[in-house]
Amino acid sequence: MLDNNNFNQDQQEYQDTQNYHQNYVDFYQGNQNPDPNRNHKGNGFLKVIAALAAVAVVSVSSVEIYKMFGQNQSGWTSSADSESASITKDVSSLTDSSSSSDLSSSNAAVNSTANWINMAAPENSLSIPDIVEKALPSVVGISATFEYTPSAQSYWGFGFYNYGSGNPGQTQQMTGTGTGIVMTEDGYIITNAHCIYDNDSDYKCGKAKSVSVVMGDEAETEYDAQIIGYDLETDLAVLKIDATGLTPAEFGNSDDLRVGELVVAIGNPLGFELFGTTTVGIVSALNREVTINEKDMTLIQTDAAINSGNSGGPLLNGYGQVIGINSAKMSSTYGSASVEGLGFAIPISDAKEIIEDLINNGYVTGRPQFGITGVTVTEADAEHFSMPQGVYVYGVTEGSAAAEAGIRQGDVITALEDTTITTMDELNEAKNQYNAGDTITLTIYRAGETFDVQITLQEVHQQEN
Repeated sequence: MLDNNNFNQDQQEYQDTQNYHQNYVDFYQGNQNPDPNRNHKGNGFLKVIAALAAVAVVSVSSVEIYKMFGQNQSGWTSSADSESASITKDVSSLTDSSSSSDLSSSNAAVNSTANWINMAAPENSLSIPDIVEKALPSVVGISATFEYTPSAQSYWGFGFYNYGSGNPGQTQQMTGTGTGIVMTEDGYIITNAHCIYDNDSDYKCGKAKSVSVVMGDEAETEYDAQIIGYDLETDLAVLKIDATGLTPAEFGNSDDLRVGELVVAIGNPLGFELFGTTTVGIVSALNREVTINEKDMTLIQTDAAINSGNSGGPLLNGYGQVIGINSAKMSSTYGSASVEGLGFAIPISDAKEIIEDLINNGYVTGRPQFGITGVTVTEADAEHFSMPQGVYVYGVTEGSAAAEAGIRQGDVITALEDTTITTMDELNEAKNQYNAGDTITLTIYRAGETFDVQITLQEVHQQEN
């Protein structure tokens, strides 16, 4: 037997819910002086909601929505026809449990998102909108124009055509975009070296022929930029534009970071159409040893989305301070595994000394160099060209340590001191164990003969091409 009091209460709640839904839809349909320029594409969706609310079975979720949105409203009508109330009462027992569960799950998801952000944020941190508002004026776009000339000469000099599209000997251009960070109010800009120096593509264009910096203001003001210095090993570069009154970023201490801490990335993924895109995540790992383009780097790992074009942009802590320079993202496929949320940034505490060296000297001091351009001789190359594995020298810089030691184009370096060399990466790793000014022994293969040469390492003053 039905309890009349409960029946009447349910009847009241049902009618209140219907009235709330209708009033909520009316507000956005124009009964409350709407903006005439408002996009009304969403009204159809709200009408559907109103229609569904008028015919659907009222369950606990509807009552809960009413309580959430309507508890401060007044003037709801109190009458309901008995037929609607009967339908509600008869089937509510079938839907109460599942609807309550759905709403609880939805609320739990919202609360979960808010909770992890609160838990990840350091003490006294800014809100995410405040972090972005603070940092965004210091984020700029980087546009670099490269030139390359397709060549009909292979590394080995046997007339093979190696490079890309286009006619051999005809100079062509390509443009790349990235992100930068304003370092000083008078126009020093930090970015990644790979944004202005192409050493990794099939074209090997080298240093950009021209670079410009695009500001994030409404006018998208653009300045020609001078390349002050760059370092391929750490993937850092410094530019300078002729401007004053810029808003420099505030820099933090990446040594203070903790795994699990909130971080925010800002950049220009896929070009300037998405200028200033903001993503949020946590520090996934610190001091992560990663090999990128055959360079070993120690980086901050984050799950904040970092995509092509984000390179050189800031990774921010909860105070809006730059604690990393976004540099790389692991490919969506890695071997046979599918990966997601693997982004990497250069710790700002490691970058500061490099940046100061680039500004003051144009290069990183103390680094040793041979003064050669080389390429790895693979096992297949060695068999095909009847030469040993090692590093094939296809260029020697005039006046360099290699030139003074008598190393020639066409030589193959097979050992450094007692270390066998089979790749360019192994040669650089062995070389970097020494300092500029040290004298070492290289084993050279030339025209069927193998011999040793003594070479005194020079300090790197500019990048080897």
